[in-house]
Amino acid sequence: MRISIIGGGGRVGSNAAYALQCAGIVDEIVLVDVNADLVAGETLDLVHGTSLAGDQRIVTAGYETAAKSDIVIITAGLRRKPDESRLDLINRNVGLFGDILGNLQSTGLASDAIVFVVSNPVDILTRMAVERLGHPAEKVIGLGTVLDTVRFCSLIAQDLRLPPTQVRALILGEHGDSMVPIWSSAAVNGLPLTQWKGMNPAKLNQLFDRTKKSGAEVIRLKGGAGYAVGVSIAEVVHAIALDRRRVLPISSQQNGAYGIRRTCISVPTVIGRAGVLDRVELELWPKERTAIQASARALDETFSKIGSA
Repeated sequence: MRISIIGGGGRVGSNAAYALQCAGIVDEIVLVDVNADLVAGETLDLVHGTSLAGDQRIVTAGYETAAKSDIVIITAGLRRKPDESRLDLINRNVGLFGDILGNLQSTGLASDAIVFVVSNPVDILTRMAVERLGHPAEKVIGLGTVLDTVRFCSLIAQDLRLPPTQVRALILGEHGDSMVPIWSSAAVNGLPLTQWKGMNPAKLNQLFDRTKKSGAEVIRLKGGAGYAVGVSIAEVVHAIALDRRRVLPISSQQNGAYGIRRTCISVPTVIGRAGVLDRVELELWPKERTAIQASARALDETFSKIGSA
C-alpha cells in the first residue's frame, strides 16, 4: 500500500511518516512538499533507519505519484498561533488547500484513493475536499477529533493515575472550540468513569478544559504538535490498510447521524479499507446530542463564508 503525505517536510507530516515507518504496515511512504530541501532531508533521515524499521520504500515525489496512492494524507498548512482558534485559520489556509486539491485533480487522483485531511480547520477543509474533488464522500475523511480523543484519554489517565490504554473516552463534534466531551460512555476497562472516585462535575470540567486547551499549550511550549498527531494519523491509516473496521471519531460528511446532514464533523465512525463504512448513533445524554448539533451549526455557518472562496 502506498501512502503519500502532502506536507511531508513539515512537523506533522514528518512525524506521521515516522509513526508509519515504525509500525511497518504500509509498503511505501511518499513525501511531497514545496520545500525541496526540507522534504529531501526528512526522506533521507527516514531512509537511514529502514534497515532497522522495516523494508519500506520511502521517497520524495510530486503530485503525479501522490495522486496514484491508496491514501493521500494532506498535512500542509499554516500553523495556528497560540491565541488563534482553528477556525481563524480558515482565511489563511483555504487558498493553499484549494491549490492542493487542484493539483490532485489535474494529476489524476485515483478513483479508489482515500483522501485523508489533517490540515486545519480540518472539518471545514474536509467538507471543501468533498465538494470540490467530486470524489466519493465515503473516501474523503478528516482526522477530526481523533487527536482530541487521544489527548482526552491520556490526560484522564495521568490525572487519575490509571493505565492510559484502559481509559476510553470520546470527544465528538468539531475539532475546535465547540468540541463535545462524551462523558456518558467514558469508561476505565468497562467501568463507568463518571462513577470513579473523585470524578465530580468540577473534575470533569477541569479535565475537559485542559484537553480543549492542549493544542494551544503545545504550540506555546514547543511551536506545534508532532508526536501525538503522528500516532493519531497512523491509527487511522492502519485501520484502513488492515481493514480493521475500527470505530474512530473521524470527520466525514454526515447523512443524518444525530440529525446532521452535509456537515463534515466527528461522530463514531466505522472505518476500513473502503473508507467510511458506517456510523454509530447510540443514545447520548440529551445535552451531549444538543451540543453536537450546535457544533455542526457553527461549522455550517463558517463554511458558508468560504463557499465561493
